[in-house]
Amino acid sequence: MHPEETPLKEKSSGEPGNKKQIMIVAGEASGDLHGGNLVREMRRIDPAIRFYGVGGRKLKEAGVELLADSADMAVVGLTEVVSKLGWILKVMSQLKASMKKDRPDLVILIDYPDFNLPLAKAAKKYGIKVFYYISPQVWAWRKGRIGQIKKTVDKIAVILPFEASLYNEAGINAEFVGHPLLDVVGMKYSRKEAMLKFGLKEGVTTVGILPGSRQSEVSRLLPVMLRTAAIIKKKLEPVQFVLPLADTLDIAFVSQIISQYSIKVKVIRDEVYDIIACTDIAMVASGTATLETALMETPMVIIYKVSAPSYYVGKMVINIDHIGLVNIIAGKTVVPELIQDDANPEKIAATVMDIISDNKRMTDIKTELSKIRDMLGSPGAAERTARLAYEMINTKQFEVS
Repeated sequence: MHPEETPLKEKSSGEPGNKKQIMIVAGEASGDLHGGNLVREMRRIDPAIRFYGVGGRKLKEAGVELLADSADMAVVGLTEVVSKLGWILKVMSQLKASMKKDRPDLVILIDYPDFNLPLAKAAKKYGIKVFYYISPQVWAWRKGRIGQIKKTVDKIAVILPFEASLYNEAGINAEFVGHPLLDVVGMKYSRKEAMLKFGLKEGVTTVGILPGSRQSEVSRLLPVMLRTAAIIKKKLEPVQFVLPLADTLDIAFVSQIISQYSIKVKVIRDEVYDIIACTDIAMVASGTATLETALMETPMVIIYKVSAPSYYVGKMVINIDHIGLVNIIAGKTVVPELIQDDANPEKIAATVMDIISDNKRMTDIKTELSKIRDMLGSPGAAERTARLAYEMINTKQFEVS
């Protein structure tokens, strides 16, 4: 069923008394993950808080009443926005209506600025406090948003070390809480145990395929990565390919794409970080996955490819030297980035082969990736963020057991 045909769920009325209500909105897979952890930490402080809003499986598992599923709203580029605009505006309208009618004690917005900043404006109109977690990347593009944020957002919890000073200098109340991935990225098994569990062969070069978390970007990037894999296989034997499946994707959808190509790829749901740790090198769609891969110290090639109109518009407004979070945080090119026309099977395969065949380069990349973790603060981002958010609805002293 197309999302436009799916009726929005009605929010049940809150209980009387002093029970706090929080609206939370996460529009993408990474925001859903970090939002789920934030909700759990806030419930440790106050189990009675009621959460409702927009998110995915992680927020739902944390006990959030979902008005809409974020998977239906995740878009990349102008053309995708147009195709889903009716549904997105419908969700926006219901959230604004809820603000007016139910007056939640706090609105928590996670990333997803094109949707969330208009919500922040609406919340301000109704006198509702706004807490932004994982702030808009104003340092990359659309710096004019800083003024809008200053007018509509009460406090921001930022996850990259250089962001706090940028916002503070603009007169915005921002605090660096550390990166939430530090609490979730890690291995459950030893590499040998993981290889055995996933049916991967020891002593074989293992290449990871990470085409993104949205159906649209997977439709665009996975065929390119599969053609790249076919080229690599002709040049490198023995080799095996593995694809860790994002929570937001249906395995049937991904398998159907893979079935159109002759290359064999093992698709595995869950234990994403153990799978990445099994790989010698990975092809990774630009986004949060690049940082996850970096924290596993796995060399990678970052791929970025959108529709031509989206690319040319982006090229005019983006004002940074890199697109990969790994390189942005490091302040230099640690891993290669292949963008738009350069993101073709021949060039990707050649870049992967150049890295995998050069032991020194592999070692150098791993060394640089190991430094990324230290740049991201310390574990405990969700707990620190929960305390900041809770302070906004209850100024009394509290302790977390």
